[in-house]
Amino acid sequence: MAELKKISSPEDGGGTTSIEARFAQFCKNDLPLVDDNFLTQATKLFNESKNLLMTNFSAVGTGTPDEAERYWFAFVLYSVRRLSENGAPAEKGLSLCQILKAARLNVFDFYKELHQFLIKVGSILNNLYGGDWEKRLKAKESQTNFVHLTVLSKKYERAFREFFSIADGNNDKQLVVANTSGCESDYYRFGWLLFLALRVHVFSLCKDLVTCTHGLVSVLAILLIHVPARFRNFNVSDSEHIVMKGDKVDLLASLCNMYETSEDELKKTMEKANSLIADILSKKPCLASERKPENLENIITDGLIYFEDLMDESSLSSSLVLLETDYDAANKNVGELDERIFINENDSLLGSGSLSGGAVTTNGGGAKRKLDVISSPTKTLTSPLSPYRSPASHSNGGIYKIAATPVSTAMTTAKWLRTVIAPLPSKPSADLERFLSSCDRDVTADVTRRAQIILEAIFPSSGPGQNASLMDNMWAQHRRMEAMKLYFRVLQAMCTAESQILHANNLTSLLTNERFHRCMLACSAELVLATHKTVTMLFPTVLERTGITAFDLSKVIESFIRHEESLPRELRRHLNSLEERLLESMVWEKGSSMYNSLIVARSTLSTEISRLGLLAEPMPSLDAIAMHFDVSCGASPPMQSLLKNEKQGQNGDICSPKRLCTEYRSVLVERNSFTSPVKDRFLALNNLKPKIPPPFLQSAFASPTRPNPGGGGETCAETAVNVFFSKIVKLAAVRINGMVERLQLSQQIRESVYCLFQKILGQRTTLFFNRHIDQIILCCFYGVAKISQLNLTFKEIISNYRKQPQCKPQVFRSVYVDWTAQRRNGKNGPDHIDIITFYNEIFVPAVKPLLVELAPGGSTQTTSQSPETKNNIDGPCPASPKPSPFPSLPDMSPKKVSAAHNVYVSPLRSSKMDALISHSSKSYYACVGESTHAYQSPSKDLTAINNRLNGSRKLRGTLNFDDVDVGLVTDSMVAKSLYVQNGSCSSSPPMPVKSEQPDS
Repeated sequence: MAELKKISSPEDGGGTTSIEARFAQFCKNDLPLVDDNFLTQATKLFNESKNLLMTNFSAVGTGTPDEAERYWFAFVLYSVRRLSENGAPAEKGLSLCQILKAARLNVFDFYKELHQFLIKVGSILNNLYGGDWEKRLKAKESQTNFVHLTVLSKKYERAFREFFSIADGNNDKQLVVANTSGCESDYYRFGWLLFLALRVHVFSLCKDLVTCTHGLVSVLAILLIHVPARFRNFNVSDSEHIVMKGDKVDLLASLCNMYETSEDELKKTMEKANSLIADILSKKPCLASERKPENLENIITDGLIYFEDLMDESSLSSSLVLLETDYDAANKNVGELDERIFINENDSLLGSGSLSGGAVTTNGGGAKRKLDVISSPTKTLTSPLSPYRSPASHSNGGIYKIAATPVSTAMTTAKWLRTVIAPLPSKPSADLERFLSSCDRDVTADVTRRAQIILEAIFPSSGPGQNASLMDNMWAQHRRMEAMKLYFRVLQAMCTAESQILHANNLTSLLTNERFHRCMLACSAELVLATHKTVTMLFPTVLERTGITAFDLSKVIESFIRHEESLPRELRRHLNSLEERLLESMVWEKGSSMYNSLIVARSTLSTEISRLGLLAEPMPSLDAIAMHFDVSCGASPPMQSLLKNEKQGQNGDICSPKRLCTEYRSVLVERNSFTSPVKDRFLALNNLKPKIPPPFLQSAFASPTRPNPGGGGETCAETAVNVFFSKIVKLAAVRINGMVERLQLSQQIRESVYCLFQKILGQRTTLFFNRHIDQIILCCFYGVAKISQLNLTFKEIISNYRKQPQCKPQVFRSVYVDWTAQRRNGKNGPDHIDIITFYNEIFVPAVKPLLVELAPGGSTQTTSQSPETKNNIDGPCPASPKPSPFPSLPDMSPKKVSAAHNVYVSPLRSSKMDALISHSSKSYYACVGESTHAYQSPSKDLTAINNRLNGSRKLRGTLNFDDVDVGLVTDSMVAKSLYVQNGSCSSSPPMPVKSEQPDS
């Protein structure tokens, strides 16, 4: 947490060197900066932001002044490096690696802290570099790229270790690649450098995880073809994953079988890799079937390309030099990471740290990086060609159990796209056409044309002046087709369900709604992007390119999941994670169409919404999108009827939305948070039968002022807001419950926090505007603790919140405020403050009357109007629902079953069990969970677990009814077991926090 008091500059070795002088010295002495223009820009940004550094030392890194300075120096230089358009050659030569080495920082920690810097200096960067600075900086894409490279390098390391054991030519001593010396093997370096050449020259735009995995597997294939057979660490004849044709091995099919890649894509990527070898290394390719090298004995050589002396000791070192030179030339003006650090021994840039709560972790050098596994069905492998062999593996050809990694998860979902969605027709099916033609007019052509325009805007092909290869264009075309087929498939299922509810095939109001179709297309495209894990098109790109807002998209996610039964578990979780992001913060941002419905449903909020300028801008027409993204869809006439309706407000909200989501967010939450227990709980809650009027989709996308087609006397805006608020409350219940369990608070406190949150949502709704719901939840906890006289500090609350899976440091470090209305301490305009300042200055004055009501006898105090109540800009909303008791949450897993030990219980669904266990391998599994010992029976596992849980507790053999003190359970004992004795619950007004500051 940033300390908001001015502190002096730290002295350097007892001297009086100013912080400005130290920055200048850092730039001139520690970095190769000789360009005056770049140095001038960096100095200007530093001088304008140094006051923020001075007041926020404790919130940067570990909080020491020296480290905070080094971080700030690196942030400033990195930002100027990326945002400078006309830099000199010396400035263009400055890379992130050089900056970090000079500042003595590692990549993990740099990206973790960069977000807070960008929040603090956002207005300064906006003034210096324009409103599009975030797009040009591309910090989020850079972080995603680094995460992808981390998991790919680990995948490559494991695969190489399994495939090869390299012998040292000097002493014939066998080396393992996992060891430090093995990572420096020339074969190992050659493979990674060839992969980087593919990324630079072939995957220039489509650097998604799936495409790069195909590139990595193609490199492994080339190594298997050319590395001498005596260095192989496997036998091609003893694995069930080896594809045999006759008595020979089909190498490419075997690799596809192991890594779930597409054989066609793998062959195309290998062609590109072979071309690079020929061009960069000047090697002459030849057909392996003609040369029949000894290295390919017992391997089918048809279609394989062989380079005669590629791995010869005499030419390998020169090939490495050529690949290094090519990489340097291609990246000298990029200014990004040097991707060779992943194969450098103990590179300090990899350091030790984690991103997004441990999604990617390093310990020591680059050779010992590890990834937290993604919760996914465990695989049994009997192949010595397996990508990773468990330490508990057995040398007798036994079972190897591996957990899914981000790479294997992406390849599994990509296989679903390839096998389930790709074979579908690229046009509406006969059943869907029946619904489209049954409208008041046939809208088939409109639906098809809209899909083409929107999807080409999301997945654009290269145009004039764009730097895209043929493979990039093919990639974009394939992604468009996948998204379109998925869109038609789910749209048909939704139409079928709606027609059954309405007992009619005429779905004109839904099928002519522009916003509904764009949301469906955005959802389909986002699933395709999430499957491939793209770097350049991260969420919320689909919102920007379709012209919709987060509130619009949140209306279709639940229906999309329900109507696509074949959706893989990982993609369901991604949509669930996405919906959480929308509900927790994005829907409350400026420009959300939620405000367009809110001013109709809660008219008392219209003044504040207008004052803050929160309403959404008009949604761009299809023709405008086609023109902006240079989309060509043939000679089809524009959809004049739809454009006319949009102008008249018949197909959307009062003001149709268009916005750019510019808030920088952690990328790992978007792509790699499939295992959050809270997300699993929220997903299960969403899968419960919804209490929504039958024609919900039609009312959700109708004009806000229209009556709800489902009846009840509500407008469509009121229905949409009520459904949205119910989802917010549901999400809050899960998070409140998680915090209560972690803080070990009583159920009474849980009820009070939940009740207060509901009242704030209904009666002080403006507190949510431009904020994160967790900020309100944390303040609710502290407010209830004060009113209940619990000994619970804000520091404890923040400390335990840090352990929650959805935690983001910016939630408690940076809370949005607009001082215009408050006019306190001479402050005016928007600002970002820490959560304690927010609690004292904003939260307490607004909700103090609501807090007093929660105290014993508080209901009798509500008749008197306090100054805070009179001055509150909201007041109670006429249509605000009454607070409901804490909901009965589903019994979710993993569930902690021991207060003293980290023991969790998670049920195993029968469908998952069947997938995990084949008839031939059931005896190897203990289905109660992870076996405590290899091949141990389930009964022994249960005994071991019970002994661990019971510990030293003494169990009585029989009940002694003669002894009054034995076995009696009194009401007071039950009460004590239900409520944590944290103090009495007497009523008292909440007191502001005086000086306490949570950890940063």
